[in-house]
This record gives sequence, C-alpha cells and structure tokens, in this order.
Amino acid sequence: MSRIARAVGAEGYRVVNRTYPSRKLPLEQLGAQWLPQLLREHGAAEAARVHFVTHSMGGIVVRIWLRECADLPPPNLGRIVMIAPPNHGSEIPDRLRGFPPFHWFTGVNGTRLGTGGDSLPRQLSSGAFPPGVELGIIAGNHTFNPLFSRWINGESDGTVSVASTRLEGMLDHIVMPHSHTGILLSRPVAAQAVHFLREGKFDRTVP
Repeated sequence: MSRIARAVGAEGYRVVNRTYPSRKLPLEQLGAQWLPQLLREHGAAEAARVHFVTHSMGGIVVRIWLRECADLPPPNLGRIVMIAPPNHGSEIPDRLRGFPPFHWFTGVNGTRLGTGGDSLPRQLSSGAFPPGVELGIIAGNHTFNPLFSRWINGESDGTVSVASTRLEGMLDHIVMPHSHTGILLSRPVAAQAVHFLREGKFDRTVP
C-alpha cells in the first residue's frame, strides 16, 4: 500500500499505513479488536474525519468493524475506498481448499474467503451495508494467471471477479486494467483513490 499511502499523504491527509496479522488472527478478531485498537492508538475519535483505503481482505476487515460498531456509522467516518475487495468471496479458495500450500500461504482466513455457505464475505453481504457510508470500489480486470482466470466466473483480476467486488449501496465503482497485486503499484489507481476521498466519486475524465 506504500504507493497509495504516499499519494494520499501528498494531498495533505495524515496517513496510517499498517500491516495486520491476516494469517494468524481470524477476520472477526481483526475487525472487532485489532482495528478498533489501532484507531484508538491514533486518536481517531478526535479526528474531524476518518477515511479508509483498503486492498483485498482489508475491505472485509473494515466491513466487520462497521458491523461491530455500536453507533453506525461512527459520527466522523469519512469515505471508504476498497480496492479489489472479495465482497462476495472468490472461487480461488474454493478450488484450493484441499491444497496444503494454500493454507500455509493464507493462514487461518484463506479458506473463509470462498463462495460457499461458510464464506464470511457472503455472510456479511446478506446484511445491508450501513446507510450513509460513502463507498467507492476499484476493481481490476487483468490477470497473469490463466489457470486462476479459468476458475473465476466473468472478468477478474486473477483472484477476485469484478462482479464480486460490487456492493449494494456503493456510491461509485470503476474497473481498471490491473491484476490483484499489480493494482497497488498503479499511479492511476492511487490517483482515483485520492479523487474519491476528495470528491466522493471517481474521475472518468482520465483515460
């Protein structure tokens, strides 16, 4: 996230760019405990507005946090940009569920991001997204992995389908020609994230 963090910081935002133990802690614990603690450490309650820019599983962590908030949405919650979020799960964990290296690489949460009945993203999607939250989503539609692409329904970034990124109630959605990881290295993607934070919409004047 460093390129996006630099782009956001250059626009005058105070940026907190933190990794999180996605392989060790269950998503529920990350959203209900780890993220609130991080926000307390950085005085988020005293900030005028608190925005989020997430990638992939990070969007699910923020959605769990929103679900757990007693006051929905928090009074100073700003805008949220989700980049390549598996909001309805991904077919890749479905296919690799029985493959030991997948469990080693993704840890405790990998298999929970599928599309089946035990999919945490799908369980979250069964409820309404909090009203009043300004959400913009950036999806990728380019992949370097033809095998994964064959496993995914419709256009995708090689890990998450474009369709899976969408959420009812989102304010804007844009598709950009990048893979699931490569999307983080794109200057235009960083610029779109900043534009949404500023304007509440993506910039479609840029080719």
